[in-house]
Amino acid sequence: MKDTKHFFTTNLMRWFASHHRPMPWKGEKNPYLIWLSEIILQQTRVEQGLPYFLKFKEKYPTVTDLANAPEDEVMKMWEGLGYYSRARNLHFTAKYIAKDLKGKFPKTHTEILKLKGVGAYTAAAIASFAYDLPHAVVDGNVYRVLARYFGIDTPIDSTIGKKEFAKLAHELLDKKNPADYNQAIMDFGATQCTPKNPNCKNCPLSKNCVGFNMQKSDILPVKIKKIKKKERFFHYLLINSNNSVYLQKRVEKDIWQNLYQFPMLETDKMMDFIELQKTGFWKSRVGNLATSPAIISKTYKQILTHQKIWATFYEVDIMSELEDDLVKNENYILVPKTDLNKFGFPKIIDLFLKEKTLSLKLF
Repeated sequence: MKDTKHFFTTNLMRWFASHHRPMPWKGEKNPYLIWLSEIILQQTRVEQGLPYFLKFKEKYPTVTDLANAPEDEVMKMWEGLGYYSRARNLHFTAKYIAKDLKGKFPKTHTEILKLKGVGAYTAAAIASFAYDLPHAVVDGNVYRVLARYFGIDTPIDSTIGKKEFAKLAHELLDKKNPADYNQAIMDFGATQCTPKNPNCKNCPLSKNCVGFNMQKSDILPVKIKKIKKKERFFHYLLINSNNSVYLQKRVEKDIWQNLYQFPMLETDKMMDFIELQKTGFWKSRVGNLATSPAIISKTYKQILTHQKIWATFYEVDIMSELEDDLVKNENYILVPKTDLNKFGFPKIIDLFLKEKTLSLKLF
């Protein structure tokens, strides 16, 4: 096993020397920028996250710049990237570092791990990339590479599996060059030992790879938990008052917290327009105020990790503004249509707004 581990690390580092993927955060030693890139790349492909990293780096070159930014501005900058809790944690942590730590990023793995939104993988990445500390990263790429090479069928989403892979990852780590090693194994998983159709024929590790030699690569790594997606049905009202529309901020601890939306009714099943008109939600917000027939959109779908969202949009003109009590109780704000691009919306609403002129039909 010792020789197998030595073969793995040695040949992985040789591979990395000639397969380096240039990225703007690679070789970076500024812990703020490393942290920024790692938060953006959580649950996000490099190709998708790259333009966001460049945009944030330009807009907020220091952690203090990010800390001083209005929350709505940060959420708008994050729009389209998904997993919005990352943006909220990013902003919270920036303010904590700027104020409580006087703008100085933590320098130990233990202190980095205490930051909100930073887990074991992200802490190891920051510690190794910024400070060359010997902490091994373990993410999806690492699980896949190690499971295949060593032929490990312990489920990666089990407590035992997580401990087993973390221990192995630390044993394999090049302690003298942890930053390059961590980058190497992540790049190897992303470009060579891919989830589907891995390039085994041209792999420098295939000689000792159990998964390849036992023809088990397609079933490794193993997971035991299957995510059952909950279906949710959203009905949005675009209530036009002159040249403005009503918005509200999602403040509950739910998906898309602190993003904006149109007044919304959630139901446990699909509902047609006739049914919607019978609800207290419709009657209290539109009732007899409508001055034209409602315009109804197609149904939009957005897939999240644990949820499937179905959304329909109903646009209606009203003769006057909504009652003050309703606006106050629901935290509605009346926004000029020309200012909608200043607000951060969930992807499903942003998609509707971009397709609005093509997707709407008269009821």
